Amino acid sequence: MLTHGQIWTAIDRLAERYGLTASGLARRAGLDATSFNRSKRVSPDGRERWPSTESIAKVLNATGASLGELVSLIDQGDAARGATVPLVGWKDAGAPPHFSPDGMPSGETWSEIEFPEVGGERIFAVEVSGSAHAPVYRDGDVLIVSPTAGVRKGDRVLVRDASGTVGVHELVRRTVRTLELKGLCDDNDSSLPLAHTDYVARVMWCKQ
Repeated sequence: MLTHGQIWTAIDRLAERYGLTASGLARRAGLDATSFNRSKRVSPDGRERWPSTESIAKVLNATGASLGELVSLIDQGDAARGATVPLVGWKDAGAPPHFSPDGMPSGETWSEIEFPEVGGERIFAVEVSGSAHAPVYRDGDVLIVSPTAGVRKGDRVLVRDASGTVGVHELVRRTVRTLELKGLCDDNDSSLPLAHTDYVARVMWCKQ
């Protein structure tokens, strides 16, 4: 018997096989980026939501995978899944309404990605968009960042200023009043008053 968990696990595995997150797979298939969110797989009243045959057909067409390939991923069984963390797009990372005061994504505008716990730190993922940080980070790379982890000289940090501008920099020094930063690609130094900084999140890992 095919179970609800097996079909969703197979979709997650198909995304991983093609180097995508669940939200990335949905976008490639022409669906809403949140279509495959774990929060969307069960309705508010507890009913299981199954992917439609149309969604599955679009996924297979977008990846070039065969129905047999998807079925083979179902046949692998219902392996235990890892922990998930919020995944936001680059544009959303600069949108204060989507974040709580502690620097974590809030609401339902974000998707999810599997990632293990990192020493108890609070973490979320940001999908890089554009070429502003190339060749260090390319379009589609996923950064795992933590707004609660301590930062030291030489760490790469995701910084959002009061205007909503988001960028990744190398931390040169942090004082009681300013952040001194260095660009990843151009080595240009900059100084940002902490009073004009919404958050600083340490880059913990990058999925390329």
